Amino acid sequence: MLPSLDRYGGVRAFVAVAEHGGFAAAAPSLGLSPSAVGKAVQRLEARLGVRLLARTTRSVALTEDGRL
Repeated sequence: MLPSLDRYGGVRAFVAVAEHGGFAAAAPSLGLSPSAVGKAVQRLEARLGVRLLARTTRSVALTEDGRL
């Protein structure tokens, strides 16, 4: 079973993605699948009402809001 993300899990996931440069690279450090990391970041973005990451099929980059 995958570890659950507590109420700060989205923030932890976002920071890990920013530090590691992608969902797949961040996932092992969090003990989660890349998909779970992506969903955690999506939930955080939805709660905040801003896009923190610009995603393409091959890359992830911080948006202006994500750099703040």
